[in-house]
Amino acid sequence: MPVMSGFRVGLGNAIVNSRYSATAFPRADYLTAVAAGLDAYWVGDHLNALFPRSIYTPEYVGVAKVAPKVDACLEPWTLLGHLASRTRFGRVRLGVGVTDASRRNPAITAQAAATLHLITRGRAILGIGVGEREGNEPYGVDWTKPVARFEEAIATIRALWDSGGAIVSRDSPYFPLRNAVFDLPPYRGKWPEIWIAAHGPRMLRATGRYANAWFPGLTLRPKEYARGLEAVKTAASDAGRDPTCITPAVWLFVVTGRSQQEVEETLSSEAAKAFALNLPAEMWASHGVQHPLGDDFSGGQVPQTLDEETVLSYIKDVPLSLLKEALLTGTPEDVIDQAADWRDHGLRYLVARNVSILQPSLRKSLASNAPFFQILRGLKKL
Repeated sequence: MPVMSGFRVGLGNAIVNSRYSATAFPRADYLTAVAAGLDAYWVGDHLNALFPRSIYTPEYVGVAKVAPKVDACLEPWTLLGHLASRTRFGRVRLGVGVTDASRRNPAITAQAAATLHLITRGRAILGIGVGEREGNEPYGVDWTKPVARFEEAIATIRALWDSGGAIVSRDSPYFPLRNAVFDLPPYRGKWPEIWIAAHGPRMLRATGRYANAWFPGLTLRPKEYARGLEAVKTAASDAGRDPTCITPAVWLFVVTGRSQQEVEETLSSEAAKAFALNLPAEMWASHGVQHPLGDDFSGGQVPQTLDEETVLSYIKDVPLSLLKEALLTGTPEDVIDQAADWRDHGLRYLVARNVSILQPSLRKSLASNAPFFQILRGLKKL
């Protein structure tokens, strides 16, 4: 893999069904990525949302008027295949950020990514991680050893891709292969890049050994990112790999508006504060508040069983300082300056997602797309 030069930008979003059509919002996002000259369009892989469904109503989230079900998540590989076949212009890459190593059998993940790679003529990216407990256990997935299962999933994908169509047998406590066949070819000799969402020490080591990119999200600060990147590079060197061939990437959430006042109003909304439930307890504590899900909550998806009264009681003490640290916030100039700090700590690829919809005003939610587009164009110049 050639060393990436410059600073690259991708557009990321959740993919939910709307009142108009299943593809209305994703197609608009894809076209935005093309128009902004971005490197890639990224979609999530969830069966349920990162936002508590009990307050996903027009009273709290204006966009619920047009996309009424927050858990109506579309299947990412199917959707990206549709976009690839229906949209012939542009060379924007297509990535899943990220799929779960346990909820999907890795052989199916290997097949889906390889298929998209062939359809797009080499533009597919496989983002993968352990996922979240609340996105796996409700569907019968064992969550006792998620990192061990992840490591075995990556090894399984590599074994199938590297088999050259030969019969594969491989012992594994989670994903054994018994006379398995994988005969899809790579596109022009290359498989999709693997971008790993890693946070803990063991996952960082796995990233250094196996990944084309380190792709964490949601729970880091720039200084922590720099330390994690150093751990990834060390693991790569220990595995005999060139550390510079691993792209330092991150998925960050953006709250913007036409003025600083609009941004402050969004951050003060119940919806924005509810999003803060995804942040780890350690981050809450650094702002003088206790996470309602416990001091050991590591961040990620919150239970979708929480009722409205419970959610509102959980978020009443969320300080704006917490959201401002966890998100990129402000006018386009503010956001680009904050992203520059990440760049100065080693980041070379930023996937930005506009979460300015976390407010009761549908009009202001839609109006945030204009400054967000400015941000996308400005980030490319970092």
